[in-house]
Amino acid sequence: MRRNPFEEIEDMFDRMGRQFDSPGMRSFESIPIDMQDHGDEYEVTADLPGYDTENIDLTFSDGRLRLEASREDVEEEADEETYIHRERRQSVSRSLRVPEAVDEDGIAASYNNGTLTITLPKEEADEDEGHRIDIN
Repeated sequence: MRRNPFEEIEDMFDRMGRQFDSPGMRSFESIPIDMQDHGDEYEVTADLPGYDTENIDLTFSDGRLRLEASREDVEEEADEETYIHRERRQSVSRSLRVPEAVDEDGIAASYNNGTLTITLPKEEADEDEGHRIDIN
């Protein structure tokens, strides 16, 4: 199966973001993510400290996991000119391609102490998926 060229471009931007991530430069990826393969499922762990669960939006579509989170600015009244350095964002998002088919109905997520953990069970291979062709 051939990869979607748009996914390749998005992956390229993710790699570029990691290379250019240095003090004073905004990163293309704003949520640190770890992804593990446990054989029958993937586990994704994301750091989202300071966000409430009702302000975290998690979706899965076309083989991509998308996380979006937003929060109210605690110092909303503060004048922008008073900041010397500001990195904490009000909203962040991240998209991640999952390498294999996932059972979308079995996806589960939990949030504890600022860490979001998502379990993505792999879809079982269908035995009727294709057939052998004899060569004469």
